[in-house]
Amino acid sequence: MQNFKTMAHTEIRTYLNAHKDRFLHELLDLLKIPSISAKPEHKSDMEKTAEAVKNRLIEAGADHVEICHTKGYPVVYGEKIIDPLKPTVVVYGHYDVQPADPIDLWNSPPFEPVIKKTDIHPEGAVFARGACDDKGQMYMHVKAFEIMMKTNTLPCNVKFMIEGEEEVGSPSLGPWIVENKEKLKGDIILISDTSMIANDIPSIDTGLRGLAYMEVEVTGPNRDLHSGVYGGAVANPINILCKMIASCHDENNHITIPGFYDNVQELSQEERAEMAKAPFDLVAFKKDLKVEEELGEKGFSTNERTGIRPTLDVNGIWGGYTGDGAKTVLPSKAFAKISMRLVPNQSSKEISELFKQHFESIAPKSVKVKVNAHHGGEPVVVPITSEGFIAASNAMEETYGKKPVPTRSGGSIPIVALFKKELGMDSILFGFGLDSDALHSPNEHFGLFNYYKGIETIPLFYHHFSTKA
Repeated sequence: MQNFKTMAHTEIRTYLNAHKDRFLHELLDLLKIPSISAKPEHKSDMEKTAEAVKNRLIEAGADHVEICHTKGYPVVYGEKIIDPLKPTVVVYGHYDVQPADPIDLWNSPPFEPVIKKTDIHPEGAVFARGACDDKGQMYMHVKAFEIMMKTNTLPCNVKFMIEGEEEVGSPSLGPWIVENKEKLKGDIILISDTSMIANDIPSIDTGLRGLAYMEVEVTGPNRDLHSGVYGGAVANPINILCKMIASCHDENNHITIPGFYDNVQELSQEERAEMAKAPFDLVAFKKDLKVEEELGEKGFSTNERTGIRPTLDVNGIWGGYTGDGAKTVLPSKAFAKISMRLVPNQSSKEISELFKQHFESIAPKSVKVKVNAHHGGEPVVVPITSEGFIAASNAMEETYGKKPVPTRSGGSIPIVALFKKELGMDSILFGFGLDSDALHSPNEHFGLFNYYKGIETIPLFYHHFSTKA
């Protein structure tokens, strides 16, 4: 294995440097396809992207590459089995992206990638929807695999599982996994769909929050009404909805839903003290977001609020007239999308039901309320003593020159809990993006430094995991 390590610092870097431009332009081509899984009109774009991922895996050296059809969008599967007795790394990623709305807030078209320098990315960053989440990070693994194949340094088996529905809750992946357990047998799942603290402070997420995503509908009168004729006499659903949502937090930003915190895993003071060692600049945090003050649950730090505490947030709210000019209408209906991030021991199904019961119970008789659960996922924690985490930590330490900090992610990858349940494998959250990369927001981007550093680091994970597994 010493030969592999030597190669990782010579041939692999040499190959990467020689092919950087090609690696970048291949990513740019992938980013031009608007693979938005949430919008049915992009069905052909989804199929085009899956075909592109399949072709890139074949070119990189994978065997048995196929587009596996599901009830929704397909999963792209490929593998390279060099020795059945060697460990197997299963790579998970997704080729679908979030909708780009609102388009007018983008500084450049979301599916016409451009490279621009920023204060955080002085070497340049790719600006496009999906640049970081997750096409850029997923594609690092394809290119890292190509390098290992071309330099004859692949030390173990690898399987790729690239899906097209992560951004809508992976509804088809679960059944597909259950049907393909034998095909997906392996030792560890490697995922790059998370962020680091900073480019000079590498970190590895050891946990993800779960998710319960809801949509609510509040109905008042049976039709839109003239606000002058009827205003003040019947309930305005938007007014009522805003009051109901506001009541879900108290003055300490504590969630008021009965039973919401019953199963929340409370960390000890010692564990919280360890978390506090992670570098965090509150001044820079506020400056980046252009806010004068942070806001969250009383008694917890910003990092704790986004890593170990549950939340409830409105993701969208609408109703009535929102076009240009004025229309004095009292709307018949109002709507909101609400997500709750969950922590260990909370169940997405239980929390969804608690939310539904509470929201219906606080509605005045002047309106009718309908609550629907869209999708959910369970929280996950991976021990820092696991072989997978240690391998990832050692790999990052070699390429970054310092040991990465273990962190808890505020985000959710709902399928990770299912991987553990159905396949019996832990997932290593090997992310190379930054929180400031505007994931899910206008002007999403991914630093060139991060893209290339990921491609360089991933082969070292294979080396360290193969020597320990």
